[in-house]
Amino acid sequence: MIRSTPSDPFLPTQGIHNFRDYGGYTVTGGGRVRTGLLFRSGHHADATTSDLETVSALSLKHVIDLRGDSERARHTCQRPDDFGAEVMYFEGETAGLAPHLEAAEGSIDATSAHRAMVELYGALPDREGLNSILRRFFTALAAGEGASLVHCAAGKDRTGIAVDLLHHILGVHPDDAMHDYLLTNHSPRNEERIAHGMQLLGEKYGAGDEATARVLMGVDAEFLNAARDSVQSRFGDPDRYLDAVLQVDAAKQAAIKEQLVDA
Repeated sequence: MIRSTPSDPFLPTQGIHNFRDYGGYTVTGGGRVRTGLLFRSGHHADATTSDLETVSALSLKHVIDLRGDSERARHTCQRPDDFGAEVMYFEGETAGLAPHLEAAEGSIDATSAHRAMVELYGALPDREGLNSILRRFFTALAAGEGASLVHCAAGKDRTGIAVDLLHHILGVHPDDAMHDYLLTNHSPRNEERIAHGMQLLGEKYGAGDEATARVLMGVDAEFLNAARDSVQSRFGDPDRYLDAVLQVDAAKQAAIKEQLVDA
C-alpha cells in the first residue's frame, strides 16, 4: 500500500527522458525525504537549450553516471555553460550494453524478453563496475554537499536499482520505492520513446514488435524484485549487501539519512 507519493515529480524536458525528483516520500519512524536534492533521469545527450536551463537551475553538486565507457562515448551528455558539478563514472563497463539492450540479444518475443530482463536484474548486484560507482554515489550523498543527479542510459534499470537502494537506506516503504521505480512507465513522452525504441531494437536486434519493445524499454515489478531477491538470497538482507559490497555501514547510512531526511 502506497503511504505517500510526491504529486508531480517529473521535470519538464524535451530531450532528457524520465527526469524527476525522487524525494518526497515518508520514511519509517517519521519524517520525509527532502525534495530538490535527489534527481534521476536518462542520459542528456539529446538535451535541448531549454533542458540545459532546467539542469542549470538545479545547482547540481554531483552527477553520477552509471553508464560504461562505450555508452558515454556513443551518447555524450550535453552540459549547461555554468555546469560545475562533479561527474562520477566508472572507467570501464558497468553492464556491457545498457540492460534493456543487453536483454534484447537473443530475445525474439515479449515472453523471452521479459525472462531475460528478470535474469539480468538478478545478476546486477554482482557487476563490479556498477558496484564501484554505487560506492562513490553513496559516499557523495553522505557528504551532503548539495543536489545530485543519478542516471544511466534510459534512467530505469541501473538507475532504478541505485534509487531503490537509497530509498531503503532512507527508510522509504518498499511499496513507495516500487511506485517510484514504476513511474518510468508513466513518464512524459514515454510513448514517443517506446516508438523510437521499437525502431532501434528492430534495426539492431530483430525485436521489432511493439510488445517486445514495451518489455525492453519499460519497467516491471518483477524486474526490481529479481534484484531485491538476489540481494536477499546472497546476503540475507539489503543492509549486509550495502555494508559488505558497497561499503555503506550503519554510520554511513545514518549520515545519508541526516543529509536527506527532514524530521
